[in-house]
Amino acid sequence: MTATSTTTGGTRTDGIIAITGDAITGGAITGNATAGNAVAVNPVLRVASASPAAAAAHFRASLAFHADVSDVAAALAADGDPGFVVLDSRSTESWDQGHVPGAIHLPTALIPEQAEQLLDRAVPVVTYCWGPGCNGATRAALALAELGFQVKAMLGGFEYWAREGFEFETWEGREQRAADPLTAPVGAEDCGC
Repeated sequence: MTATSTTTGGTRTDGIIAITGDAITGGAITGNATAGNAVAVNPVLRVASASPAAAAAHFRASLAFHADVSDVAAALAADGDPGFVVLDSRSTESWDQGHVPGAIHLPTALIPEQAEQLLDRAVPVVTYCWGPGCNGATRAALALAELGFQVKAMLGGFEYWAREGFEFETWEGREQRAADPLTAPVGAEDCGC
């Protein structure tokens, strides 16, 4: 959606609205448009927000496809079976550098030939890769879904698992780092989200 305004010379569709006065009502700028008093459209509102019903459907669907690092950690730490398995879709070198304890190691390229032997179709799978800058968890989730598995991708990947202070395993043993205050509250059990 591009901002449009009427000027003396015609209609502008360049993202600039020329106005006099400052009345904004219901997302529409009102007032007399003139070519001499241009105001840039707010980049956040350059594309209108979705309707509440469309937004609810989108965010509900997002939660069906994604799991948060903290939620995965809490479910794994609770007593009993969490009801899902965690799958690390990275290379062996990456796995050795650090992985979620109890995760299954299955690089994305090997999913078509090995998923059937390692996973139970009745148990949902949560995939992860390095972090938010990597779409490996998404590719792994796609490969598993195409094979008929229930799957979610873990937002943040291994990077945020480690940055939030959760214990991880390396080829040398278990490690745990202090939580990064930019990713997790200091001295609290959870973020309250």
